[in-house]
Amino acid sequence: MRRPTPRADDLALLFLGLAALCAAGFVVAFALAVPHRTQLLGVALGLAFAFLAAACVVFDRRLLDTSEREELYPEPHVEEQEAVAEIVEEAGSGITRRRLLTMGGGVAAGSLGLALLAPALSLGRLFDTTPLLETPWRRGRRLVDGAGRPLRAADIERDAFYTAFPEGADRETLAAPVVVVRLDPASVRLPPERRGWAPQGILAYSKICTHAGCAIALYRKPTDPAIEPAPAFVCPCHYSTFDPATGGTVIFGPAGRPLPQLPLTIDRSGVLCAAGTFSGPVGPSWWGVRIWKARSR
Repeated sequence: MRRPTPRADDLALLFLGLAALCAAGFVVAFALAVPHRTQLLGVALGLAFAFLAAACVVFDRRLLDTSEREELYPEPHVEEQEAVAEIVEEAGSGITRRRLLTMGGGVAAGSLGLALLAPALSLGRLFDTTPLLETPWRRGRRLVDGAGRPLRAADIERDAFYTAFPEGADRETLAAPVVVVRLDPASVRLPPERRGWAPQGILAYSKICTHAGCAIALYRKPTDPAIEPAPAFVCPCHYSTFDPATGGTVIFGPAGRPLPQLPLTIDRSGVLCAAGTFSGPVGPSWWGVRIWKARSR
């Protein structure tokens, strides 16, 4: 049994205020590009929960009255009860220490809730999604390798896997990297509207998986025709598998739509160039991807 400790409510209010302050700091650090942001986010959120836990400990150990009293229940006194009720009603118009503690707890909980919801803003745009449709690819833009050298059609070999970028564009853009392979032209079965997109059996697709935005990093070359009938792109994160011969269609895994295909052409010097932009939006399947088309920036 214990009785409430005097002035312990001040200590609880201090901890609640510090928790709210740290939670607010988390939101600010998340919104601004401050140095060492990852470390600051961890420290701010950790301290917020630590101060909130400390406030709960103070409330449990010093403010919660657990004393027990054994006495006969008194006879009801109607007049005294009415007087006490009137006093309580009049006192309720001011800010009591109990109400102040409640408000402090509400502010701390609200700040922490806002801090936990803040990362949801990084999931993407909610209404204006047009920037997600823009790509650096346009007709005539040459494909280059990681060193900036143009990719020549004659250098693309079968059973090989190449990563290419748009010449002169920002390679960090989500829609910039593509994967390039060469197949037997007789095995290419693209949709009719994509006729001519694969000169000499060379195909290019977005390197970004349409499931969770991971990078397509594996190219499966058939070793047993009974088990692996054709070449395929494989995302190593969740094993979404795409068939380059049929337009990047999904043949296995959680991806919900095909890889966007980039139409290709070969210029007079034998260098691979884009003949336009992708067949669809690049990246994970955010809302609206089946309605709108990708467009050149």
